Amino acid sequence: MRSFFASSVLTLCSFVVAIGLFEVVCRTIVDTGMHYHLEMWKYAVSLKQVAEDPAIGHKHKASQEAFLMGATVKLNSRGLRDPDRTSVSGDTVKVLMLGDSITFGWGVPQSETVSARLGALLSQDTDQSFAVINSGVGNYNTAMEVAWFERYGLDYEPDAVVLNVFINDAESTPTYSDVQWWDKTLYSRVVLFGAIDTARRLIFGGADWKAYYKNLYEDGKPGWLAMQASIDRLADLCRNNDIQLIIVDYPELRELSPYPFLDVSEKIADTADKLQLTYIPLLSAVNKEVPETLWVTAPDPHPNSFAHQLFAEYLAPRLLNAISFANGPLVRDIDNTGVVVP
Repeated sequence: MRSFFASSVLTLCSFVVAIGLFEVVCRTIVDTGMHYHLEMWKYAVSLKQVAEDPAIGHKHKASQEAFLMGATVKLNSRGLRDPDRTSVSGDTVKVLMLGDSITFGWGVPQSETVSARLGALLSQDTDQSFAVINSGVGNYNTAMEVAWFERYGLDYEPDAVVLNVFINDAESTPTYSDVQWWDKTLYSRVVLFGAIDTARRLIFGGADWKAYYKNLYEDGKPGWLAMQASIDRLADLCRNNDIQLIIVDYPELRELSPYPFLDVSEKIADTADKLQLTYIPLLSAVNKEVPETLWVTAPDPHPNSFAHQLFAEYLAPRLLNAISFANGPLVRDIDNTGVVVP
């Protein structure tokens, strides 16, 4: 009996020591500052909190700063990755960017995001002054972005709202709760579960990512229905407050030519058409590039600084054109060449 007890204690101690050593390895060796799972976890723990409104899910903490995925992230007093705009001239056109981690600028310096670049490009191409406000939050879908706008967006008194759409925006809104201490503390847990998920996908195949995304947009899917209903509510809210709404469609960067999601883009474009909204697809901004040159890292196909530059340069004249012709919808180009004409 004593032998069994001693053996059990020794086994337990060995397990604890092994876990401790693995934690040390994860913190000192695995954590290079560019490990996707760890950096996303740090983002969630250090910069996010559960929102009061379940429809929003989560939101940024105010006035926080962190170094994530090779870039400094500084949040203003309202929790946005944007300067604190204490005063904006009355003749400045205010453009509010709604979006997820792409709009937020994951892995990209703040000054090199689409929003920051657009502010400079729009102002230099016209005598008009523009303030482009970045309200992007990682892991948002369209329904969450619209819920955020309904609660906070009108406070910014925007002249135009850009709904930045990505293909995973038709995912259902998750339910959030406060995380446990081990979720906030253990690097090893993040690395282990990330490795298990990667191994599972390699061994068992998992859901093919292209099939997964296409499935989100099948008729009757709850996330797609919620996305359409949210865009409808946002269009009504903007219309009632004399705000122009523009939908910008960002491509999935893993496969660009031929692009596997033209049918999904068509559905989003049709939704915009029905509501008489301007729709601007950005596929043509990048479809001649080698996909890997556009990624933050090889395992992380978020757009890098170069991709943000291409998106901003392509979007700026089309966005300016859309805002300039605010008295009516623009004709969208159905074959995704990106030509937008009044």
